[in-house]
Amino acid sequence: MAVRPILRFPDVGLRTVCQPVDVFDQRLRELADDLLETVRAAPGVGITAAHIGVFLRVVVIELSRDEGARHFVNPEIMFASDETARHVEGSVSMPGVTDEVVRPKAIRVRYSDLNGAEHEKEAQGFLAVCIQHEIDQLDGIFWIQRLSRLKRERLVKRWEKLRD
Repeated sequence: MAVRPILRFPDVGLRTVCQPVDVFDQRLRELADDLLETVRAAPGVGITAAHIGVFLRVVVIELSRDEGARHFVNPEIMFASDETARHVEGSVSMPGVTDEVVRPKAIRVRYSDLNGAEHEKEAQGFLAVCIQHEIDQLDGIFWIQRLSRLKRERLVKRWEKLRD
């Protein structure tokens, strides 16, 4: 397991649509292990392979060490509630800046585990937010694209000041 370098906004890789995983092997498990170590070191709660420049549909979420890591390979939202919720979001690729994003409150996601077995899971609250946020990243949608233009511009200016 290794901590990998994380792409930083505005790296073009963060706008890259990721390819589906079709080989479930030791290399995939090693990638998932590296993602877990990387998100812990960041620190953060969720990361995609795209965050480290590997453009495959792999997500690792660890809300707490007690609950352990969740792995989502080729995740796809099957249902999203009409009811929405606001939650503060940020990214390991843009540390130090956050803002409120509105997303569906509950979802059902279909995904494969690291062995290729398919699953469906219902999620709500913070887990639902995290899954949606990371699937957006797999689709080449960086989280700030969910903000109004004005909020996005202000946030990018804050980010630029932090980087200087």
